[in-house]
Amino acid sequence: MIEVNHLTKRYGGRTAVNDISFTVARGEIVGLLGPNGAGKSTTMRMLSGFLPGTSGSVRIGGFDVAHEADAVRRRIGYMPENNPLHPEMRVREYLKFRARLKGLGWRESRRRVQVVIEQCGLGDVCSRVIGQLSKGYKQRVGLADALVHEPELIILDEPTIGLDPQQIRSVRALIKNLAGHHTVLISTHILPEVEMMCGRVLIMFGGKVLASDTPENLQRRMSGGSQVIAEIAAPEPDLRQALDQLMEVERWDVSPTDGAFFRCALTGSNGSDLRPAIYQMAWRQGWMLRELTRSRYSLEDIYVQVTQPGTEDLE
Repeated sequence: MIEVNHLTKRYGGRTAVNDISFTVARGEIVGLLGPNGAGKSTTMRMLSGFLPGTSGSVRIGGFDVAHEADAVRRRIGYMPENNPLHPEMRVREYLKFRARLKGLGWRESRRRVQVVIEQCGLGDVCSRVIGQLSKGYKQRVGLADALVHEPELIILDEPTIGLDPQQIRSVRALIKNLAGHHTVLISTHILPEVEMMCGRVLIMFGGKVLASDTPENLQRRMSGGSQVIAEIAAPEPDLRQALDQLMEVERWDVSPTDGAFFRCALTGSNGSDLRPAIYQMAWRQGWMLRELTRSRYSLEDIYVQVTQPGTEDLE
């Protein structure tokens, strides 16, 4: 759905986006993650055709953004960070107005407005003036605006910024329901946002894409093998001997905890998940197993490591 090749944007002497390339498949929800000033909003404006790139190319659904702008705009629904709604208009009136601007006929615009009102949970406020709505409802109106012409690609720039926790959960649920029917690209600097909504993450920093993969793959590639923590009640010499004999275990460390329990920190060979083998070992020996968990890098850990100076790109 999205093909970005060597895209660069310079403002005067400053490079906001620096030679980035990535693709997004149809039906994906992809998070564009980075701090303020990383180049996320600039990238989204170039993808949507609001801002020309200095060099490089962008194709949306096979159409070139620079040379086939009309075809691209018909396929994109864009909700910028500062949602430019008309506060004096009523919700239904505004959405009809936007649908007609986007090329829908009178009858089709009425049908689509009703669909997005229901889809975005705006039924109770569809006759109210936009300026009187809460921030959460205004975000829903912006999302309905982005959806009203049934775009293939939806671009959302900081869609939950300024919302309270309940409003954030509601907007997240709406966005997750778009998966499969639409391709969604979400810009955010909120780490839990990406983990909860996105199947893939692009990490931007200093105008570059430093990582592009699923959170799970980034965890595996960065850790080189996830660690398993087990707490087992067993005689220490027998426990150490049993761990030595497990072919799946590459490294292990045993330390006493409370009572007869020992805490075992175990790393599998070739990144293997050791939990089944540890469970079977404890079951065969008749040892009590109190904890068996697999530790993972959080997205925060990945983000901090990727954005450290000197870190190699995880492309």
